[in-house]
Parts: sequence; structure tokens; C-alpha cells
Amino acid sequence: MTRNSGFPRLLVVTEFPPNASGGGPAIVRQMLQRWPAEKLLWWSCLPDSTKKFGRDVAAHFVAGIPSRLYPHITLPRFKAWLLNSTWRHFAARHLKRSIKLSKPDVIWAIPHQWSILPQVEVLWARSYHVSIHDYPDVHNSRRRLGLNVTNELILGMQQLYRLGTSRDAISNEMAADLEAVTTKPAAQILHSGVEPRELAYLQQKRSLKNRTITIAYAGTIAAKESFALFVAALSQIRKGFPSPIELHFFGAHRYEQESWFEKQWMIEHGNLTPEELTVRLRQCQWGFIPMELDDNNPRYNRYSLPTKIVSYLAAGLGIISVGHTASTVIRLARRYSFGIAIDETNASRMDEVLIQALSVDDPWSQFAEEILRCAHQEFDAASMRDKLHAMLQSQRPAI
Repeated sequence: MTRNSGFPRLLVVTEFPPNASGGGPAIVRQMLQRWPAEKLLWWSCLPDSTKKFGRDVAAHFVAGIPSRLYPHITLPRFKAWLLNSTWRHFAARHLKRSIKLSKPDVIWAIPHQWSILPQVEVLWARSYHVSIHDYPDVHNSRRRLGLNVTNELILGMQQLYRLGTSRDAISNEMAADLEAVTTKPAAQILHSGVEPRELAYLQQKRSLKNRTITIAYAGTIAAKESFALFVAALSQIRKGFPSPIELHFFGAHRYEQESWFEKQWMIEHGNLTPEELTVRLRQCQWGFIPMELDDNNPRYNRYSLPTKIVSYLAAGLGIISVGHTASTVIRLARRYSFGIAIDETNASRMDEVLIQALSVDDPWSQFAEEILRCAHQEFDAASMRDKLHAMLQSQRPAI
């Protein structure tokens, strides 16, 4: 038996390409890091514009959404209507042809945004494993895209989850919500994880005492109001704080044009490779993770789990969490004392809470035990990967 003979031909079906930025693509790449490229096929709605993350595939099929048709800012409701009424049928035919041409043994469906529409039309009669990373109605989708289109995306995602041969969700809260709606339990919780080499690093990590307090922010700013409150609090307390404070940004988005950006103490590092990001994060002391404080966006707050929290845990950073009491991040922060948690009950005292927390000489020495406990119990990458591979390898033939 050759080294790769145990891997079936796997077709990933989702919106994003193999080397996309963002939390969802990072999860998929991590879970497939041992999957040989010659056994991996990919179907997406968006092209792969970079090979930065090094995820090679045997074939990549793209049912492209024209950039001018993607509903970002201009006429989003009209563009969403066009995608739903016309593009979806083209994409469904394209997906059918791609499956016929590639002859996969297994299909892994990730119903992300617009990929939901063709998946619903094509996959209902096939065997597939399904993963839910986010709900399609987060971040004001009903207002932006319209009620009818958003509801169709939600119902399509629920149907794909219900009809999957096996399924997973990104958080315990999401799994419970999906089971209540579809009656189908998740076989596992699947999200970004801490790798064995990172756990080994944490076991031997030594204290990092810097005169400058360094706080990392990785990824895109989704909870903008919470982020702005945090930056305002930092800007205020640093004026009289005995140590310099720096906020370091890591990710594809640039923020130097934002009104709150202060180049004297904010540093942008850009979109680094995973290896480069690991090195830079280990030089910081804290990681910041905001969610909404008012819970007006409960589908994001209560069920999504930002991938950045895993990056912070893997680097051994104390974590500053901001969000509503019911949010996944704050609930996790209450179960594991890996840093400080700021919710709606103490947000008015954010300055005071931050002064007390940032006065700690060495966050690692204070939070190491709980960081390790959380990493082992909630974010064991090797365990999650083994369970996923076992489910994929047990699927019936896809065609």
C-alpha cells in the first residue's frame, strides 16, 4: 500500500478557494494538511488569487461570480436577487459537471454564503459530509440582501445540514441550535485547533517580560463598535500608564485610514504566512478578541467562534475578551480563566478593568495553566482532524 492509498478522492464544495484568507479557509486547510494534493479536488464560487498558504489541489473548479455582481456595497439587494434567480442555476449545472468530471469518492460540503444555492440543487441526492462555520444571516444580511434571499440561504443551509450523511458545527452552541431546528445532532465540534507542536511549545514556554505591553489583533474587525470602545479605552489609559502600550494588527485588511488609527502606537504587519504569524504572535503578551456587546446580532454572537482565539492560545497569550454575556467567546472565557472578560455588565468600567489587567508583569505566568487546559480540552487539532478524516473515509461513494 502506498503512502496516499488510504485517502479517498475528496471534493471540497464551498464559496472560498483553497488559499483564501479568513477563518473558514484556515480551518479547512488545517484539517486537510495531511491530505495529498493528488487526492484533493475543490469547487468554489471565487477564484484562487494566491498560493500564499501553499494548499495545492489536483483540480480547482470555479463557477465564478462576476466581481461586479457580488453584493458588497452598490445595489446589494438587486445583485443578491440576480444571484438567486439566475447565477444559481448556472452554478448548479457547473457543480454537476464538476462532480461528473472529477469522480470524487467523497464530498465535503461547506455551505458558506452563495455556495449554498447550487449545493441545495445538486447535493440532495448524494452522500456528503457537511460543516457549518457561520450562519448566512449574520452581520445584517436581512437588511443588506433582503428578507427573501436571506431566508432562502438559511433554509438551504439547514436542509444541507439535515440531509448530510455526517455533520459538524463550529461551536457547541451552534450544534445545539442546529439540532433543535433539524433534529440532527453534530458528530463533532470542528473549528481551528492547536497543533501538537504548539502544545509542546506551550509546555516549555518561558515568561516574556517586556517593558512595552504588546497586544495582538489577528484578522478582520467584525464587531466594529466593541473594537472602537476598546481602542478608545486604550488610547485614554496609555496617557498615564507607566509602560508603553502597542496594538499590533495581523491580517489582510488595512486600518491606517480609520479615524481611530494612531500610528504612534498601532502597528500593521499585513497578511503573514501561518509560520510568520506564529513567530510574531509569540512576541506579544496579549491577544484581543471582540464580539458585539449589545447582542443585536445574536446569530453571530451566540454561535460563531472567531478563529483568532486559537491563534492566541497557541502562542500562549493572555486573552482580552469583549462581548455580550451570551456570546461564545465570553462563555468560553468564563469556563477558562485565560485572561480577562469584559461584557455588558462591566463595559462601562473598561478603563479600570484594562488598567488592572495590563498592570500584570507577565500574563503567561498568571494564565498558563488555564491556557493549556483550554487548548487541550477545547482545541486539540490532532483529535479533531482524526475524527473528521474517519468520517470522510466512511462516506458512501459520492456518485
